[in-house]
Amino acid sequence: MEVKRVKTLSLFLLIGFFISAGINHFIDPAFYYPLIPPYLKFFEVLNYLSGVLEIMFGVGLVFKSTRKYSAYFIILMLIAFVPSHVYFIQVGGCIPNGLCVPLWIGWIRLLLIHPLMMLWVWSHRYTQLSMPLSKG
Repeated sequence: MEVKRVKTLSLFLLIGFFISAGINHFIDPAFYYPLIPPYLKFFEVLNYLSGVLEIMFGVGLVFKSTRKYSAYFIILMLIAFVPSHVYFIQVGGCIPNGLCVPLWIGWIRLLLIHPLMMLWVWSHRYTQLSMPLSKG
């Protein structure tokens, strides 16, 4: 598969990831509430705002005219999520009656997966869509 098609497929996966993640904030908000550090007030508003922004910026990645700015705002949003990842580590990777994973997974999410997500988004600031994805 040529590079343009791989980039296009990668961009579509990125778009799908953020739109589906945003939708999930509305489908299962209770999953996200305990992941929000208690020092941040209005956790319900923050959850829904995150969902709206993820959907909005995911859709923004679709269009060439908004792709660059959507990518920048997604990166800023991911940076804004860092306190949540740190909080998850502080509570030992286990939220009572919620998500519970080994602590090392929290560290991997913070130190490896999160930066790789930012890099993935950054790499698509100027991606040109190549259609069709299949040869025919």
